[in-house]
Amino acid sequence: MTMPTASARRVQTLRARDLSAGDLGDAYLPLKVLAQYSGLSVRTLRSHLQHPVSPLPHYRIGGKILVRRSDFDEWAAPFKAAASTEKSKVSDIVDDILLGLR
Repeated sequence: MTMPTASARRVQTLRARDLSAGDLGDAYLPLKVLAQYSGLSVRTLRSHLQHPVSPLPHYRIGGKILVRRSDFDEWAAPFKAAASTEKSKVSDIVDDILLGLR
């Protein structure tokens, strides 16, 4: 089997129905499929495309917007929150307020 030439290669894109078909690999995802993958709405994803501080990396080919899955995962990583840290901060604030009321 011969390898296709660079001009013959196509960008792999997936449709929403393909999401459940198995592993996404490192595909280029349209926003609708990325919304299903990420749990974010298409509207939220669109707002992050032009975010002034940390824009979502994307490709605009013609009128189509594609986001590589690995680019999304890398972009989303800094948003990871430690639930226990947030809870302890809130608990500390509540404790300080209650102590001030005594």
